[in-house]
Amino acid sequence: MRIVLIAGETSGDLLGASVVRALRAQYPHCECLGVTGPRMRDAGCESIDDIESLSVMGLFEVLRELPRLIRFRRALRDKILALKPDLVLGIDAPDFNLGLEGMLRSAGCTTAHMVSPTIWAWRPRRRFGVARNCHAVLCLYPFEPACYADTSVRAEYIGHPLADELNAEVTTAQARATLGLAPEQPVLAVLPGSRRSEVERLIPPFAEAALALAERHPGLRAVVPVASPHLRPLIAAHLREAPGLDWTLVEGDSRSVMQAADLCLLASGTVTLECLLLGRPMVVAYRASAATIWLLRSLRLIRTKHFSLPNILTGTATVPELLQNEVNAEHLLAAMAPLWTDAATRQRQLDSFDAVRDVLRKDAAATTAHLIGELAASP
Repeated sequence: MRIVLIAGETSGDLLGASVVRALRAQYPHCECLGVTGPRMRDAGCESIDDIESLSVMGLFEVLRELPRLIRFRRALRDKILALKPDLVLGIDAPDFNLGLEGMLRSAGCTTAHMVSPTIWAWRPRRRFGVARNCHAVLCLYPFEPACYADTSVRAEYIGHPLADELNAEVTTAQARATLGLAPEQPVLAVLPGSRRSEVERLIPPFAEAALALAERHPGLRAVVPVASPHLRPLIAAHLREAPGLDWTLVEGDSRSVMQAADLCLLASGTVTLECLLLGRPMVVAYRASAATIWLLRSLRLIRTKHFSLPNILTGTATVPELLQNEVNAEHLLAAMAPLWTDAATRQRQLDSFDAVRDVLRKDAAATTAHLIGELAASP
């Protein structure tokens, strides 16, 4: 069995790696190839292209890169068709992957899409595009299959692979020992994202807010996991503009950084779900280009009152969310301060995470591998 997997960003690389491991466990002779990041390659997926080719964020940022992305997608289609796969699995990155899945389906390939687009939050009519382009959509959240009830696509709830993989059992002291941090020193984890555009928008206010928190709590150390080596110079340059605070940059290993932290300051995205599953308190921020936000608001494309996954999944506003102009040192500090000093506030947030963890833990990778085998064998 030959399976092609296409990941579009760091979070897709994490999901893809878990699926590759499960496929190889259930089908020892399965061949996995695709657009990969380092985790998928480590899991045994042969790379036909690198995940960095698809790492673009924001509507207008994508428009600038559109000609290159169109050329890349056509070339990738031809590569995949030449491989004659039994199934092609697009992992997230719906704006790129769904179109590619449609091309491949028209050429006779069996296609599936892992991670439903957020049709429950905005642009609900995208469900019909999903149904046109792929044979099955594998949903990470329990409320998503019902969103496809009026379409022809097979929608399956698989749980979330990260819920099976992550747990809150590693102690703060163990994580700090792993990173070489002092066991008693207060630690703030600062995660400004995995895309260059995210980092450029978030690291300056994050650094200012961390410095302000350190002024209130001397001895604090801020730790930044660097998602990709090419982001390190950018992050380091901004941190030099926030002297007076002990900074530690860690290559990758965002999970250990979060586990080591007393509090996490995060860019919105899958990393917030990881933080929830690891049982760490958090503050979440999101900044896109002004043009992107204007378009979303003007066309009323947003259909949910929360934007962070923890709040969407719990149905509460337990996690502080800051958007656009709110993402400044003053507002970030105001959001972080209660979680830093008040044990009851921290515990309320952590208690809300427990039920989510139980619902999402469904051995998702093994379920996905089984469904892939079933779909690949279908006539």
